[in-house]
Amino acid sequence: MGLFSKPIKTLDDLFVHLLQDIYYAEHQIAKALPTMIEGASNTQLREAFQSHLQETQGQISRLEEVFRMHGVEVQGVTCEAIDGILKEARHVMSDVGDPDVLQAAMLASAQAVEHYEIARYGTMIALARQLGRRDCASVLEQTLAEEKATDEKLSRLATSSINREAA
Repeated sequence: MGLFSKPIKTLDDLFVHLLQDIYYAEHQIAKALPTMIEGASNTQLREAFQSHLQETQGQISRLEEVFRMHGVEVQGVTCEAIDGILKEARHVMSDVGDPDVLQAAMLASAQAVEHYEIARYGTMIALARQLGRRDCASVLEQTLAEEKATDEKLSRLATSSINREAA
């Protein structure tokens, strides 16, 4: 059992726990993105981070809507996965000396975050549907679509310029 979570005994408990987990994660991402924006010397990468910060703020609002729709208190629980991904990103970026390689490292770290979010939202949508909460699933699907679009945008940026410049 996590520090601020209750025991998970039912599928509904699991859904609520994952909702709390991703709520915490989105807040941590929103806190990390300004540093990424500041460190991005590539204009397109900076713009992608800025755009995703705005999206993330909207995603947090959507999660709050899902909490209300599901009738549970809006609160997060520590997400060790996102904390680990962000810690690794800071560590890797602090070890990079070449500015072009730093851009590639930042992009790679951002994609690790996106992949975690895609996995988490996909699972939550499946659980919401199983629980008969198509209303919650529909809201979460909006966010999943944004996360997938951001991942695709970052992939295109990596292959079209960032990785080539780092090479």
